[in-house]
Amino acid sequence: MKRFLFITAILANVTVTFGQTTTDTIKPHHLSPVTIEGSKIAPDIQRLEPIKGTYIFSGKKTEVINIAQKNAAVTEKYGRQIFAKIPGVFVYDMDGTGNQVNISTRGLDPHRSWEFNMRKDGIITNSDMYGYPASHYNIPMEAVERIELVRGTGSLQYGAQFGGMFNYVSKQPDTTKKITFETINTLGSYGLVSTYNSISGKIGRFSYSAWINGKWITGYRKNSDSSFDAQGISLYYDATKDLSFKLEWTHSNYITHIPGPLTDSMFQDDPKMSTRSRNYYQPNIHVPSLTADWNIASSTKLRLTTSAVIGERNSVMFDKPANVADDIVPATLQYNNRQVDIDHFNSYTTELRALQTYKLLNQTSTLAAGVQYMNNDLNRQQQGKGTTGTDFDLSLVTPGWGRDLHFKTSNIAFFAENRWLLTRQFSVNIGVRMETGETNMTGVITYYSDTELPNKIKHNFPLFGVSTQYDVTDDINIYAGWSQAYRPVIFKDIIPQSVYEISDKNLKDAHGYNAELGFRGKYKFLKWDVTGFILQYNNRMGTLAQTDTDGNLIIFRTNIGDSRTTGLELFLQGDFSLGKKAGLSLFTSTSFMDAHYQDATIRSGNSNVSVSGNKVESVPKWITRNGITINYDLVSLSALYSYTSESFADALNTTTPSASGAVGLVPAYQLLDLNLAIRITEKIKLQLNASNVLDEHYFTKRPQFYPGPGIWPSDGRTFSGTLSIKI
Repeated sequence: MKRFLFITAILANVTVTFGQTTTDTIKPHHLSPVTIEGSKIAPDIQRLEPIKGTYIFSGKKTEVINIAQKNAAVTEKYGRQIFAKIPGVFVYDMDGTGNQVNISTRGLDPHRSWEFNMRKDGIITNSDMYGYPASHYNIPMEAVERIELVRGTGSLQYGAQFGGMFNYVSKQPDTTKKITFETINTLGSYGLVSTYNSISGKIGRFSYSAWINGKWITGYRKNSDSSFDAQGISLYYDATKDLSFKLEWTHSNYITHIPGPLTDSMFQDDPKMSTRSRNYYQPNIHVPSLTADWNIASSTKLRLTTSAVIGERNSVMFDKPANVADDIVPATLQYNNRQVDIDHFNSYTTELRALQTYKLLNQTSTLAAGVQYMNNDLNRQQQGKGTTGTDFDLSLVTPGWGRDLHFKTSNIAFFAENRWLLTRQFSVNIGVRMETGETNMTGVITYYSDTELPNKIKHNFPLFGVSTQYDVTDDINIYAGWSQAYRPVIFKDIIPQSVYEISDKNLKDAHGYNAELGFRGKYKFLKWDVTGFILQYNNRMGTLAQTDTDGNLIIFRTNIGDSRTTGLELFLQGDFSLGKKAGLSLFTSTSFMDAHYQDATIRSGNSNVSVSGNKVESVPKWITRNGITINYDLVSLSALYSYTSESFADALNTTTPSASGAVGLVPAYQLLDLNLAIRITEKIKLQLNASNVLDEHYFTKRPQFYPGPGIWPSDGRTFSGTLSIKI
């Protein structure tokens, strides 16, 4: 009865409330609908925020490349297209397989990008930072969301590399669904076939992503075929809203047929020709990692990472100059035995980082600090006697190695950087990094005395830096910085190549500094970043000629002098609306570099020659990339013009090519690329690419060591098409 009376009372109240009649004295006026239309070119280049995660980027030159918005041949990894809007990037086009990124900035060596602190999602991927810092791990660009690049003035927080930090940020899981599937498939010239497939999603507190990539190509040159595979699995767990964990494993593996170097006459006759049919190269790398992020308080963040780089760099080669033919030996009716080289990487890193914000002078200042521990063991096995066959075969016909060495390093680094925000617009950073450790080389070199071999190198460096930033407006700022850097003496610098070589027992790690002053921002339709810089590089490695007590020539591997690179980097972009559905974007990315040796002497034949004042090898004075992009509705067309001026291949600045092609001038070259993107639907995209449209025959470098001294032609005209589907 009580329930009945209660319901009756509610119904009566509702009837009275909604049954009232009121008179509206305001005359309604109906407005015509307004439709806002416009065309916008999605930004493919941005800058890092002043504070991001546990890093301080204020006062430093930073770039962020949004791969999803790049109108480029992503599968082929053409560096000039991917890094088109980063001025000063020198691209070493060693092959067209799309497996490797070889870049440098500010006059450094581009070999496998080894002057950078290479990372993936913040995890170090350099194979061995002290023995062989090359980046043998290669993530497919289809798995990358963006690339973060920080120049060397920011190196105190993540490592002491002269080049700075290069960080691949992989695609994150789709947390709106339990499962999302993406497939990206490419067909192209010279037998290119690539397929990338991924799944991701979120279930409760768990999220995940997994991807797999396979790529095959017969190659632009004869005997340059390649097969590539890579995988990645990432598992995320949000324990609380402030504590999360990430467990990851990623792997890359490829086998490349190496066509061999060419002499200048060979290159002029046919850049597609091959001097080697039995040479192969294979890096097989695993990178496991565990990351914990803890927001202890609104003002305190903590990140702990532990990771490893485990794998091998394998090669089997007939390793001779380009003008030495790999022919059948008449006496045996077989080829010569090939040389087998294997590097075993066992590199382990643990890093604890903290970021603390605090109030000072009514402003919020920030302290980033931490500790990094590395324990590496690089086992280098070289000069093994391989088979006389033609296929990829690492087996030895005679047991034992000409060189079987261990390069063990234990190093700990403490770092701290404080950003004082003195006013709302002006900040000053001061940073320090203390590197201390030791590298021990032990093992056997068959042609070298055991008593001469052991080598111990201590790493003890206090490194300092200062930077500042003044925000003219929210979008415009002036930045400046100076920071010390160093590069450890690596395995290649120490190992005597023959019985006639001696390595200096008092080798010094290279050290120096980066300095820069820049002005960047955006205003209305314009974006820009202009930077002047100085890079001082001391204690460069090389060889000197000496004589022993019997008057015999001895090649002495030691520090040979210094170098300095000064330059200017300019990025300028204008974005214009051409109507409701059309837009136009123009940009230039141009650098000027002047790199010279200082107080340097090197071996030339049987004598020593001063190279002070000579230009540093592989440093073009001008690198400029200029582009135009036209958008209309769902279609985007881009054209890119690239020009790189001439450079020298050696410190002696040799202009006339040698018989083997190992030294001589590297001529200037210019390239034209066209890229067309069609967004068929929200979930389907078609990309068409024409690279090196004018079929320029060119090469970018005459390497002095791997993959062999001589000319390595870059790809001619190529075409590709990519279809992307996400459901």
